[in-house]
Amino acid sequence: MGFIKEFKEFAMKGNVMDMAVGVIIGGAFGKIVSSLVDDVLMPCIGMITGNVNLADLAFKIGEGEEAAVLKYGMFLQNILDFLIIAFCIFCMIKAMNKLKKEEPAAPEAPAGPTQEELLAEIRDLLKQK
Repeated sequence: MGFIKEFKEFAMKGNVMDMAVGVIIGGAFGKIVSSLVDDVLMPCIGMITGNVNLADLAFKIGEGEEAAVLKYGMFLQNILDFLIIAFCIFCMIKAMNKLKKEEPAAPEAPAGPTQEELLAEIRDLLKQK
């Protein structure tokens, strides 16, 4: 039973739960960004480039059935997707950091006399009596 208890404590730690939520939200965010790239940005880029679909670009090496096809267009498409996703995540994190309210620093307590100063004052009062 010790193993199960230890696993339960591990699984219920804040960091593990935060990570699980992050993975779920990241998956959903990835779908949104993929749709942005595939359905909005790439058609616009296609219009600018004369309806060239990057994913279809390929280079054939060899002849016949043994020919190898290098799909460099798909590689370029994936690089472009990555850059757009990275930019979107950067913008989202930047916006979230901006929305975080910075807690103002607590005002410092006024500096009072030190212990030595208080003792010297008590000594002086005792001498006066």
